[in-house]
Amino acid sequence: MKYLEKIQAFLPLGYIYLIILGLLKETILFYPLGINILKYSSLTDILISPVSDMISNPILILVVLSVVLLFFLIQLLIIKYSYTNVVQKILKSYRLNPDLDKRDLRKAMIPSFVILAGFELLALFVGLGIGQGEKIKKRLDTQTLKENYILTASSGETNPVYLIDINSIYYFYIKKGEKKIKIAPVGSIGHLEVINKN
Repeated sequence: MKYLEKIQAFLPLGYIYLIILGLLKETILFYPLGINILKYSSLTDILISPVSDMISNPILILVVLSVVLLFFLIQLLIIKYSYTNVVQKILKSYRLNPDLDKRDLRKAMIPSFVILAGFELLALFVGLGIGQGEKIKKRLDTQTLKENYILTASSGETNPVYLIDINSIYYFYIKKGEKKIKIAPVGSIGHLEVINKN
């Protein structure tokens, strides 16, 4: 029961962290495109942005799980070899008492590994935002963006577009042959059709 209460105490921090991740990633992605995404997003969009990125990209899920697994394995190795000089120096550098028994040492190490995993996720999403934003900007400037959807407006007009992103309120896309980014309310779009790349 105490364990459950501790998890509940950390849930608000988890939400705040997700909001920070979403804010950073979305802001950094849209900055090179000249869009202040915060003007076009709801709090829900920002909150689910990191989760939707991970779910929509299997490689990202594998990277996150691999890093978490790696941290877990490192923790196990540190606990197993806590009596060695090298590990004792590592523990002291993180201000952990190397003389604790294995159970207490595991409990003492959890905050350090949670912080490390948090920094890893932060670096990953900031890197993704920078990479995606610069890639889209470069392709937009050189007119090498390939259309990935056929967008049909509610008026019935159909256009091949490069869809940058969608949130709960707006579509962000570029029409074929244009350099300007269009921002359209969700209600003005009839439907999208994926362009088959085969």
